[in-house]
Amino acid sequence: MADQLRIQGLRAYGHTGFFEEEQRLGQWFEVDLRLWLDLSAAGRDDDLERSLDYGAVAQAVQELVEGARHRTLERLATAISERVLGWSQVEEVETTLTKLHPPIPGFSGQVAITLRRRRPSGAP
Repeated sequence: MADQLRIQGLRAYGHTGFFEEEQRLGQWFEVDLRLWLDLSAAGRDDDLERSLDYGAVAQAVQELVEGARHRTLERLATAISERVLGWSQVEEVETTLTKLHPPIPGFSGQVAITLRRRRPSGAP
């Protein structure tokens, strides 16, 4: 599928992390999504009902990051991917989850992981 919708720079304060302080105090995360779906009907008909409500997707992901309590970025990114694949229009999603201020001594950069997941064959 060639059509893509991107949601970039979604920031949320969450409590995912290995260390107790990360679980208790929380930290900022950033999520970038690439969604593969068929946008041809919405493009042809100029009909919002035939597209994906990306505002609802962004809100659901933000609420998930804010409410989740996981130890690993991998688990949180998987949960995000699974949630996005819950929209019937989405065939595939690429989720990049960035920990903006990881607790690594002497390190001032960011850590990010990217997962790419497809809707299972035969799934609604």
